[in-house]
Amino acid sequence: MTDKKDPMVPDGQVTPINTDYQVGQDNIVLNIGPFGLDIHNRVFAISALAVIAFVALTLFFQEQAEPMFSGVRNWLTSNLDWFFISAANIFVLICLVLVVSPLGRVRLGGTEAKPDYSYLGWFSMLFAAGMGIGLMFYGVSEPLTHFGTSFAGTVGESGARTDWAPLAGAAGDAESAERLAMAATIYHWALHPWAIYAVMALGLALFSFNKGLPLTIRSVFYPLLGERVWGWPGHIIDILAVLATLFGLATSLGLGASQAASGLHYLFGIPLGETTQILLVIGITSIALISVVKGLDAGVKKLSEINMILALLLLAFVVVVGPTLAIATGFAENIVAYFRYLPELANPIGREDSNFASGWTAFYWAWWISWSPFVGMFIARVSRGRTVREFIVSVLLIPSTACVFWMTVFGGTAIKQVVVDNYQKVVEADLPLQLFSMLDALPLSSITSFIAIVLVIVFFVTSSDSGSLVIDVISAGGKVDSPTPQRVFWCLFEGLVAVSLIVGGGLVALQAMAVSTGLPFTLVLLVAAFSTVKGLMSEPR
Repeated sequence: MTDKKDPMVPDGQVTPINTDYQVGQDNIVLNIGPFGLDIHNRVFAISALAVIAFVALTLFFQEQAEPMFSGVRNWLTSNLDWFFISAANIFVLICLVLVVSPLGRVRLGGTEAKPDYSYLGWFSMLFAAGMGIGLMFYGVSEPLTHFGTSFAGTVGESGARTDWAPLAGAAGDAESAERLAMAATIYHWALHPWAIYAVMALGLALFSFNKGLPLTIRSVFYPLLGERVWGWPGHIIDILAVLATLFGLATSLGLGASQAASGLHYLFGIPLGETTQILLVIGITSIALISVVKGLDAGVKKLSEINMILALLLLAFVVVVGPTLAIATGFAENIVAYFRYLPELANPIGREDSNFASGWTAFYWAWWISWSPFVGMFIARVSRGRTVREFIVSVLLIPSTACVFWMTVFGGTAIKQVVVDNYQKVVEADLPLQLFSMLDALPLSSITSFIAIVLVIVFFVTSSDSGSLVIDVISAGGKVDSPTPQRVFWCLFEGLVAVSLIVGGGLVALQAMAVSTGLPFTLVLLVAAFSTVKGLMSEPR
């Protein structure tokens, strides 16, 4: 790392935006006993009250909550799948255009800016915060699920398909079903989600490091809204960002809790159920609080690097003791299959595989978009000194390649266990338990399963920690050095929301809230992408 300096002070030439707005001018500064608060008077208050009301209503009306959440999720994904799929395609196209255009030469932080972090540290942080829990939860279960539905083929009723196979399936053809399953999985974990993150992160980095505006979502909209961005239009944008981030994180924390609980049940016989999951959320949120207090470099960065080492060890173990040759050849074959099926998978209209497009893809895109303020701001904070081209290529290709390899190793191994060894335990297991069932067929399963549980927990901590830092910055009007009690407040609230969603409907409730908050923020992100390009055009290259 380079010597510490104010990241908001540019190095070299930039084209700043002249505004009379001062960071924190609308903030309320309070001292409550030994604790200090420095909060945006409207964004913090409305966001906090909305979350408190949601938690209270969900806990008071538990019986009504589950069917309501299920209905909301099904309606949004079924009726607006075309919108989510189209939006994700637009974000990928914007990133590709920026990479090949002269705008790719713009440097974040000024023409002379130097990166604050090495490639290893930078990649570890964005990867651990970006989708760690998701990879652990879906690494085995998603490829295996798509393989099963593809191999079973299509099923119709009254002229409409009722199966969950991607595209047209591959009835009875194990090899084709595997390729289609891996292509569908990679579609959900490679270029599209990382393009969503890249667009948000680029806008935040540009308008903070180059334009001199506060590090908050509303700043990205300055070219379109002008000074009105500091009023109610900006308040609404930031409130939506806080709520989207909070519920997107809660979805991931709920997934992590269910998988950690399944692993503990498998290894130690600890009872499954809501109580175990809630206790896990409480315990891991407590660990996250310690990390939050320590800050970005001492907390998230150290935990991210530890987790990266553990993840690589687990990955290497499965490669060595699993079907090594099949993994080696499958990696390239899966990438080829991904590009072969990509035009059909990314097609937003006239889909026959409506269950797959709405139940899988639309949910994923809404979930990634709800995560984009959190991951985007986090990536922006650690990406100063990179050129736009370097930034987009790195954020798109490096994590995408890692995700493809991860899915090939874990998902491909599970599929081979089923096809070659006729190992049915992994198929029959519940989704959160499928990773442990796959490891059970390999040597040293108790050790590797324990490492997997640790990975889930530490990914849980880094996500909660990073999310608290980001939500706090937004709700503090863009202040990056606000008092620690505020970050503690948001960290506790993430845990509360996750607990209330687990009680009020489990996984369906978690997914429903990710989709519900992802919908309005998709509109915000589309406008932000246009505003970012407009801002880049005025920068020196």
